[in-house]
Amino acid sequence: MSKLASTFFSKEEKQQIKQAIFDAENASSGEIRVHIENKCNTEVLDCAAQAFAQLKMHKTALRNGVLFYFAIQSKKFAILGDIGINQKVPENFWDEIKEEMLEAFKNNDFVGGLSKGIIKAGQQLKTHFPHQKNDINELSDEISFG
Repeated sequence: MSKLASTFFSKEEKQQIKQAIFDAENASSGEIRVHIENKCNTEVLDCAAQAFAQLKMHKTALRNGVLFYFAIQSKKFAILGDIGINQKVPENFWDEIKEEMLEAFKNNDFVGGLSKGIIKAGQQLKTHFPHQKNDINELSDEISFG
């Protein structure tokens, strides 16, 4: 795999990730995004928070957005939930998902690890923010690149 954010995943892998996002969001009013950059030269949560703001993830009606952030060349990643979902999930929930994803990443299964994390986040979103008849997809399901 390439070490550039824009080409780290193949076209097919990007489609698999997008499908995981679609499946996770389909049962919920929550919003999930994946953002990939080359480098993060500060704390990874600071980089993730900046991407979260740039993607306007804090603008969802129920404040239930979840960002999966990756800095490929820096070998850093974070999961950041908005205040609505953070008030609902257990305190260490995002860390647990990160650990599960990291196990897959150690085996070079980046798509599988990411997809698993997305599905787990989607399960919590479904529990706390079930899909409503009038729900709309507030944010793009496309992977964004910095």
